[in-house]
Amino acid sequence: MSLEQNLRKARSAAIAASVFCAALSAYSVADAATVLKFSHTDNPGGSRQAAAEVFAEKVKTYTDGRYEIRIFPAGQLANDPKAIEQLQLGGIDFTVTATGSYATHLPALNLTAMPFLVDTYEQGWDFYDNSPWLQARFDELPSKGFRVLSTWEAGFRSFTTTMPLTSPADAAGKKMRVFPNDMIRWTMEAIGFQTVVMPITDVYLAIQQGTVNGQENPVDTIRSLRFYEVAPNITLTRHVYSPLPLTVAEKTWQKFSDADKEAVRKAAMEAAAFSRNLVRQSVDSQLDEMKAAGATVTKPEIGPFRDAVAPVYDKARGVYGDAVDEVLAEAAEVRKKFPAN
Repeated sequence: MSLEQNLRKARSAAIAASVFCAALSAYSVADAATVLKFSHTDNPGGSRQAAAEVFAEKVKTYTDGRYEIRIFPAGQLANDPKAIEQLQLGGIDFTVTATGSYATHLPALNLTAMPFLVDTYEQGWDFYDNSPWLQARFDELPSKGFRVLSTWEAGFRSFTTTMPLTSPADAAGKKMRVFPNDMIRWTMEAIGFQTVVMPITDVYLAIQQGTVNGQENPVDTIRSLRFYEVAPNITLTRHVYSPLPLTVAEKTWQKFSDADKEAVRKAAMEAAAFSRNLVRQSVDSQLDEMKAAGATVTKPEIGPFRDAVAPVYDKARGVYGDAVDEVLAEAAEVRKKFPAN
């Protein structure tokens, strides 16, 4: 074998060894990271997925790569109620869903879904960040198997229906999908709907097949899950403010060092700020996108809807007692602090 051939062979061996060492190094780093599962029901193009990606990247950065968060969108691992159950069991590590979804495990959280509590994002953010009543409820959740890290945004709930919805009179005899939350169900029934409880992952097909006549969710969710395609009448009642607490399994939380707990909290708060800004700034363009796709968007006279749901507060008092007026009083103070334009 010539000298040139020997040199070429040596160079090839060196390159192969270098590639192997790099691959081994990469494998070792990946193998050293603890993988954590994050489940949610938003589609990959939605704001929850975008915020989850921000959260995952920041956790990786702030823990020096010791933790890798793998995100499972669109209900791949579980619908919202099942995801919370999996948090309790330690089957997943993180989820993000509406406050009312957690109320199955702490019924008082139903009160955050009382109709027309707040009117603006600023009011909603202040209530969720500073309400003494709500923070005390959040403090109870670790005993249920999970804890709140921060509150992400979804926005205000409105309707998508197969028929026009100009007033509560149009709801008579119509079926409305609801998630398993008493306050939402009472509100829908007060407006005049018959309610049908089902997971959000089943809703598109249920509307398409005529099982229900519509659903109610924030604009971001309506657009992400494409409900406007099968229920093209979007009615902006904004009847409930519906943000998304990010939660971590308590079993997972207790495995973190104090430094890693602080890192995860920091990542959660920064992802929340990203989520809030993204959703608030996206509403108008999302509505325009859905209108361009054939949806009809209307802003009805809200007075008749407010009047229709007035009995819901008394119904809530019959179940939750003085807590109802405590929450209503705090919300009233928030509305004074941040008056709507």
